[in-house]
Amino acid sequence: MEYTPYTLLLDIGWISILLIVGNALRNRIKLLQSLLLPAPITAGLIGLVLGPEVAGVIDWSDQMGTYTTILIAVVFASMAYSMDLGGSVASGARNMWGYSTSMFMGQWGLFVLLGLYLFAPLFGTEPWFGMMLPVGFVGGFGTAAAVGSSLGEIGVADASSIGFTSATVGTLVAIVGGVIVANWGIRKGKATELQGKLPEDLRTGYIGNLDDRPSIGKATTNPSSIEPLALHGGFIIFTVLIAYLANSAIKDQWSNVSIPLFAMSFIVGLVGRILLRATGRHEFLDKETITTISGAATDYMIAFGIASIVPAALAGYWQALVLMFVLGTIFCVAWMLWAGPLFFGEYWLERGIFGWGWATAAVATGIALLKMVDPKLKSGTLNEYGVAYVGFAPFEIGMTILAPIAVIAGFTTAFGWASFAIAVAVLVVAFALKWVPADKHGTAWKTRGEVLGGPDGGITRAKLINSD
Repeated sequence: MEYTPYTLLLDIGWISILLIVGNALRNRIKLLQSLLLPAPITAGLIGLVLGPEVAGVIDWSDQMGTYTTILIAVVFASMAYSMDLGGSVASGARNMWGYSTSMFMGQWGLFVLLGLYLFAPLFGTEPWFGMMLPVGFVGGFGTAAAVGSSLGEIGVADASSIGFTSATVGTLVAIVGGVIVANWGIRKGKATELQGKLPEDLRTGYIGNLDDRPSIGKATTNPSSIEPLALHGGFIIFTVLIAYLANSAIKDQWSNVSIPLFAMSFIVGLVGRILLRATGRHEFLDKETITTISGAATDYMIAFGIASIVPAALAGYWQALVLMFVLGTIFCVAWMLWAGPLFFGEYWLERGIFGWGWATAAVATGIALLKMVDPKLKSGTLNEYGVAYVGFAPFEIGMTILAPIAVIAGFTTAFGWASFAIAVAVLVVAFALKWVPADKHGTAWKTRGEVLGGPDGGITRAKLINSD
């Protein structure tokens, strides 16, 4: 079917209806309230069931993956203009970098080696089989497409299907596991924003009291000149456009280099923020309005991403796939429960559950799960991840480029050991520089103290508990 602007209208129209339905279901169904399941996840799952892969009621276009790519770029471009860059963010970003890099490289290294020393002897799989776990889990659908297409060019036809299967399973594992951990953390008091009995508006998703409804932003321009929302939206879209043009120029110059659009959008946004400050217009954009735009883009991104899942399991690999997915899930659970408190302190839940989401699926899934325990994104987790990504990006980009090259050139074993060694080295550095173990309450708790004005952790915690 030819893609036209009306195709875009149909895709957005259907997903918008499903978002409204998801919100209504959350408002009415006790099970969804108990799970704290965000409407975008519900909308995406309904869209998946009604889509062409299952019921065939909704005929989604083949551009669903492109929508999520653009929307996550909008989220990170918005973050660059709205995030706080104080000392607590810098300190948290350091630990976020250590946590993310060691998990990312550890997952790659461990499963490449398992593919060589466990799956190949046991099931007769190819040397590249083990890397399909991190390709789909921590890499996501984008990496599955990139690595799969590269291997497909040399005749490895199954790699793309296994990669997408891994990404699909990872997404489901992320959602189910994330819901369980989020509810456990809230009820055990591990979340810094949500503790004890949940308020009615949080469970149902509807703020009934008019006085409790917060503002979603302030106008910085007079509508006689330009609507404030149009101005803020224009800044974000222009930032993503510049990022896209920059990526295209880099791709034209170096065809093998691929920088994620969301990463480039964040960098371009930081440059834009610096330019606004240099020209004395640092308050030209309203932080709350930018955050609102980011939140809306996040909701649509999550719904589109889940609705676009295309299962591609291969019967010939089912035994090896089952074992690989079980081991991958165990690795991610163990990392979250062990490394989360180690890097972020007692109140590690927000950062840990975000890390769980993108370790098993994608950054978008991590954001969705984060909003379950931190609905207003006050913990600073995304701010820290955005700053940390500057140092983490070379690893993510490098692995996407080097993984297929390692298979093609025949040095998969060396690639696996080198990846694992880097993960171990990052952990050693974290201990040597005393980044870990983190302070008892960690960066997240320090941030809560600053927000609430508490002179120390004990007093602040008392204020928070007494306010429930």
